[in-house]
Amino acid sequence: MSKGKILVMVGAPGAGKGTQAKRLEKEFGIPQISTGDILRAMAKEDSPLGRQLHEIQSAGKLVSDEILFEVVRKRTAEPDCVGGYILDGYPRTLAQAEQLDRIAEEQGRKLLVLSIEVSDELLLQRLTGRRICCNCGAIFNVYLSPPVADGVCDFCGGSLVQRDDDKVEVIERRIQEYYENTAPLISRYSEAGLLYRIDGSKDPAAVFEELSKYVTA
Repeated sequence: MSKGKILVMVGAPGAGKGTQAKRLEKEFGIPQISTGDILRAMAKEDSPLGRQLHEIQSAGKLVSDEILFEVVRKRTAEPDCVGGYILDGYPRTLAQAEQLDRIAEEQGRKLLVLSIEVSDELLLQRLTGRRICCNCGAIFNVYLSPPVADGVCDFCGGSLVQRDDDKVEVIERRIQEYYENTAPLISRYSEAGLLYRIDGSKDPAAVFEELSKYVTA
């Protein structure tokens, strides 16, 4: 692939962007950078920024765009990002997109925005249908990959449960929030000629194959 690109993964909850980002990381040897993971890790550090993040998270508050900008800039300046990197979860707003433009300019990199698009109906099936085994942690989906016996794990016989954050009202709210925050980003990057749309309803292997074509172009 072309060295130095910033790959921005965009997609609603359940679109599969996290899974695909991990596959791209493994295939092309460039780090997947999840802002959530970075913030949690840095909050454990004994540094001014780390202590500040710890206080914010302990209070249940959201990290400001300014702090997030510094966190992303610091992480993406590390040696493993020399050949480019994948951003998962950033940017989420127009303000963050403008900050990412600054980072890209400072680093002399080009942006490639990959939008994995899935219908609302399929998103709801993927997320609200998810059931997890209380015993072994195996994951099933009552719509897409159901267990042999309803509510019973195929592997260990444990009970299957639905997480609170997989319930319909929660998922619908998350999808709505995604559209409200991300629709302007989609328009912005599309108008700039940086956005590539991928049909996320296909088999994961087919989605990965399409993503790879854009990454290696």
